[in-house]
Amino acid sequence: MHDPTRTRPTATDQDGRREAGARQAPQAVAEAAARLLEAAATNVPCAPVRDLIGTTDTRTAYAVQQRVTAVRRERGARVVGHKIGLTSPAVQRQLGVAQPDFGVLLDEMGHADGDTVPYASVLQPRVEAEIAFVLGEDLAEGPLDLARVRAAVDHAVAALEICGSRIAGWDITLSDTVADNASAGAFVLGRERRSLTEFEPRTAVMEMSVDGRPVSEGTGSDCLGDPLAAVLWLARTARELGDPLRAGHVVLSGALGPMSPLAPGVRVSAAIGGLGTVTTSIGEGAA
Repeated sequence: MHDPTRTRPTATDQDGRREAGARQAPQAVAEAAARLLEAAATNVPCAPVRDLIGTTDTRTAYAVQQRVTAVRRERGARVVGHKIGLTSPAVQRQLGVAQPDFGVLLDEMGHADGDTVPYASVLQPRVEAEIAFVLGEDLAEGPLDLARVRAAVDHAVAALEICGSRIAGWDITLSDTVADNASAGAFVLGRERRSLTEFEPRTAVMEMSVDGRPVSEGTGSDCLGDPLAAVLWLARTARELGDPLRAGHVVLSGALGPMSPLAPGVRVSAAIGGLGTVTTSIGEGAA
């Protein structure tokens, strides 16, 4: 049986192009990062970056992501966790991709339950409901399996992720969204905390509404079969890329159902069985 947690970032699939790709990678990474940073700074979506980094070389795409994150950290942002993307079959079908990815969460992206998220703070926003885990232990060394991940989780909370794409029209391949920090925009954490002795992520049922209208539903098992399996995939993959998960970090484990587009002025609420609700309003103006 295929184990989704064993998915690895892959190098360019065509062996004959690896040497040329290696020579071009530093310049391609710099140009792709500059394009994405310009889009974020001007609030104007840009062209996809796959013309620079291809569609199959995810290691180069993660290098772009790391370069963009480094610039944002130099400007004062602080890493507070990671997000896992493309874990739901529904979202994979929406975006035309077939494997997970991950991005970095920065402090400036975070919001509390009930906060208003400025509409213009996330380009081309779409919302999805997720289970967020807060780690009580590092996942940096030693064997990694589901039991280790479960033991490392301090608590879980209901969460909304407001995804955004710096790439015009969400015209993305896997490499585009990886480079663009897995289309991370903002996130909202619920108030109710549950340990994993009180709450089972795999069987949780989710319902999300916008202005009281149901727009998405799903269960924990819609997230790679188990949200903890998604965290295991992240722990292994992030460690391979030199960015292991740390105690205190938030992990958004991935959508439990389809994303929904957002408009200014709407109110979004999600209920996750065992974790309660999480709500946010989408406002107007810049961040």
